[in-house]
Amino acid sequence: MTDSRIATARLGATGPEVGVQGLGCMGMSFAYGPSDADESRATLERALELGVTLYDTADAYGAGENEKFLSPFFKAHRDEVVIATKFALAMDPDDPTKRIIRNDAPYIRQCVEASLKRLDVDAIDLYYMHRRDVDVPIEETVGVMAELVREGKVKYLGLSEVTARELRAAQTVHPIAAVQSEWSLFSRDIEANVVPAARELGVTLVPYSPLGRGFLTGSFAKAEDLTADDFRRQQPRFTGDNAAANAALLEPIRTVAEAHGATPGQIALAWVQQQAALHGLPVIPIPGTRKPTRVEENAGATRIVLGEKDMELLEPIAAEVAGDRYADMRFTSASRE
Repeated sequence: MTDSRIATARLGATGPEVGVQGLGCMGMSFAYGPSDADESRATLERALELGVTLYDTADAYGAGENEKFLSPFFKAHRDEVVIATKFALAMDPDDPTKRIIRNDAPYIRQCVEASLKRLDVDAIDLYYMHRRDVDVPIEETVGVMAELVREGKVKYLGLSEVTARELRAAQTVHPIAAVQSEWSLFSRDIEANVVPAARELGVTLVPYSPLGRGFLTGSFAKAEDLTADDFRRQQPRFTGDNAAANAALLEPIRTVAEAHGATPGQIALAWVQQQAALHGLPVIPIPGTRKPTRVEENAGATRIVLGEKDMELLEPIAAEVAGDRYADMRFTSASRE
């Protein structure tokens, strides 16, 4: 693994230059089973050495614990990193095990103050609306977010899991730097409408789960392979007959990986990275990991160029995937397209 730094791309029309691959930090303290804090810290440092400068978290990850965990690293490297966090997912007051979506002004203001405190920073670089509350006009939500920019609490705005129509409406209120949505060899619905709109508006795409929540790496084949507290055990694509059907779809990825002397995960990431050239807009995936060796592997994917035959082999995969992304598809933009 070379120590050469990865290339860079810009967040939005006027945002900062960041590495063409970011780091999803959720799993360091939430959702994917037990983690090792020291190893996670080493992963953050190794990522920065390799030119990964966009670090993604959210207030919903461990009820704020993820932001607290990342704070010392951010403070030590404040001038080198771009901090992205999010609001919108709240606990259901009638059932604390469930999430509800809130985009109202009082809640947004409550969330930004809490995130600033946990992160221990003066301003959040990129502040996302994590999910869309359809009962609140998006112009109203983005209007409140724009006020946070004017107040110096936030530098740039992002949206997650929005439709093309919602993105266009938001852009009339304030420039949007980034749209974060699931995009991978397993999930390509945003290519129909969201990606063209983002290209037209000068918005950067930030794909989350570019490795299909780890499934595309071949690290697990079914939900039963995961620890009991891993939230992927509840996702339709990884359970029952769906898991078996989807595991069979990894074969062309392995074939391409062997031809390039790469891992399946690197090919899956290289495919996402290559969408920037294919669609004509910046694409900055945020694969999540908590191991330094994995972040090295992921960064190496930015230097893999897939040929025409490779792309042809990989093209049919998404259309054959069994199962929805979430058990509750209200949490995706696809449910509103």
